[in-house]
Amino acid sequence: MNMSVVGTGYVGLVAGACFADSGNHVTCVDCNLDKIDKLNMGDIPIYEPGLAEIVKRNTAAGRLKFTADLSAAVRSTRVLFIAVGTPPAADGSPDLSSILDVAKTIAQSMDGYRIVVMKSTVPVGTHLKVSEAIAGETDHPFDYVSNPEFLKEGAALDDFMKPDRVVIGATNPAVMEIMKELYNPFMRRSDRILMMDPASAEMTKYAANALLATKISFMNEIAGLCERLGADVECVRRGAGSDSRIGSAFLFPGVGYGGSCFPKDVGALVSMGDAVDHPMSIVDAVQRVNQRQRYTFAQRVIDHFGDHCANTTLAVWGLAFKARTDDVRESPAIAAIKMFTKNGMTVRAHDPEAMDNAKRELDATVTMCEDEYDMLKGADALVIFTDWPKFRTPDFQAIAERMPVKLIFDGRNMYDPQQLAKRGFQYFCVGRPSYPVV
Repeated sequence: MNMSVVGTGYVGLVAGACFADSGNHVTCVDCNLDKIDKLNMGDIPIYEPGLAEIVKRNTAAGRLKFTADLSAAVRSTRVLFIAVGTPPAADGSPDLSSILDVAKTIAQSMDGYRIVVMKSTVPVGTHLKVSEAIAGETDHPFDYVSNPEFLKEGAALDDFMKPDRVVIGATNPAVMEIMKELYNPFMRRSDRILMMDPASAEMTKYAANALLATKISFMNEIAGLCERLGADVECVRRGAGSDSRIGSAFLFPGVGYGGSCFPKDVGALVSMGDAVDHPMSIVDAVQRVNQRQRYTFAQRVIDHFGDHCANTTLAVWGLAFKARTDDVRESPAIAAIKMFTKNGMTVRAHDPEAMDNAKRELDATVTMCEDEYDMLKGADALVIFTDWPKFRTPDFQAIAERMPVKLIFDGRNMYDPQQLAKRGFQYFCVGRPSYPVV
């Protein structure tokens, strides 16, 4: 099938590459000429394991190409996916201006029937706005499909090619069959395609992300209570998660969620509720707990050093909001480092993939370090924000040899408190008791 994907950000590039890998001919479109030039030269703008290889393979095979000419892409393809950004406005509602601009350009370029598929995360009711925008610019027939994405950064290729489910919101049965044809290559073992109306498809994306964010914030609140009452949140997590009705996923306490999806989608759901006089009280609390959690962890570090902050050097491991990505959007690490420097602390930081992006968010006083051990020399504490695999089983002897005081603040609960105490470390994590150094 010949198809186009408008937008070469995280969602659009992954979708375009995966559709091409299943045998389709895909044109990826972006208005950013510099990005298009780089993509045509094989330069991938985001870090996602396996993505560079799949783009290179399908570009070489002629199934995947990149262009800035949206009109030409519309004329040469029948199915058009929209995957452009919807950044949050001041009130938390998504900004749909780019989507509506793309919809109008598609309509103005149409020379016949087209299927317009919304891949971007958009508020409930967007299907009506986009349909009206297209109908206002053309007399040619079209169908609208809502097809929200459910990709996890760091595992996006597997999520796309082996999805838990594919949600398709449409009203035309013939279009539903076309969408099923597109996704059938990813359904070899079982059919996990869910058909529904566009409004329900739009709501499904927000409901799913809000539920996951709720589990995270709930466990972070439980962790705070564990600290005050002497319980161990790791035991609580395993005990509660073993209930099949609850499950263990997303029950790991830490420094709070970040990234481009959860903060934006939770805020959008609150905004949608406010707009129709239906306050989303639980979702609003999830949002507030998450903001508090990142502040609480950072403040714990600051309080430990008290009046000596100006003479304190911190070594930070992890800048991305999660492992296996270079994304620092809404990263708890970035927010915490800004608090540290505001209090006069000197910060050295290391991340396997996210340092270039972090430089754009932090001032020049933060030193980016290529080696995670050399940066520890003379540091007063090691502070961990991202659970990259190489941080999970570090060389504790090498850490101890480089630091004047063996002190670790772990925002991901990666280590056993008792074992670290036996190694002579002061160890503070989230929701777990500290043990006296042996």
